[in-house]
Amino acid sequence: MLLLAQPKLEQTMIRQGLVDIQRIDPTILVELKYSTRDNFVGVDVYGDLTRAYLQPMAARKLAQASTYLKQQRPDLRLLVYDAARPLSVQQILWDTLKVPLKDKAKYVADPKEGSIHNYGCAVDLTIATAAGKPLDMGTKYDFFGVLAYPPREEEMLKAGKLTPQQVANRRLLRSVMNRAGFSVSTTEWWHFNAISRARAKQTYQIVK
Repeated sequence: MLLLAQPKLEQTMIRQGLVDIQRIDPTILVELKYSTRDNFVGVDVYGDLTRAYLQPMAARKLAQASTYLKQQRPDLRLLVYDAARPLSVQQILWDTLKVPLKDKAKYVADPKEGSIHNYGCAVDLTIATAAGKPLDMGTKYDFFGVLAYPPREEEMLKAGKLTPQQVANRRLLRSVMNRAGFSVSTTEWWHFNAISRARAKQTYQIVK
C-alpha cells in the first residue's frame, strides 16, 4: 500500500531496483534542484519527486563518502542536488540548455546516448553544514563555464576568480567522493559517476 502513495516516478525507480539514498544513510541531505524552480531550466521538472534514488551499488558508495566526510569534518554533510534522472527529463534539459550545439554535451548528456544519471549511477552534490547551508564552491550548481571546471581551478585561483577557501571546499568534496570510488566530471565540480557510461549501459536498465 505504501508504494501506491508514492509519486509515479518514484514507483518506477523502485520497481527498477533503485534505492532511496536516505534509507542507506539518513545523514545525507537531499534538495532535488529539479523538483524546484532553482535550476537552469527555471521550472520544476520532477513534480512531486523529492527523494533521491540511486542503484544500490552507487548508494553504498555515496554512504561511504558520507562516512569519510564525517570522519574528517563531523560538522559537515553531503547535500545531494540530483541523482537518478529519467530520460524524459534528460530530453527537457538537453532542449532547454542555451549554449552552442557543439558545446551542449559538455554540460548535458545527449538523450540519444543517455546520461549516467539516467541509469541511477551518477550524483550531483555539494557539501553543507549539518543545518543544510551549502559551502561556498565558487559557482552555483549548474553553472556552465570554465569557473566550474575542476582542471581549471588553479588557473582560476591565480586569476583571482576563485578563492583558496572555495578551492579547498571543492577538494574536500572530491577527496571523499574519489576515496569512495566515484570519478569526477571535468566540467562540473558537483557531478560524480559511480561507474562508466559503458558499464552502466551493460548493467542497468535506463529510467524512462
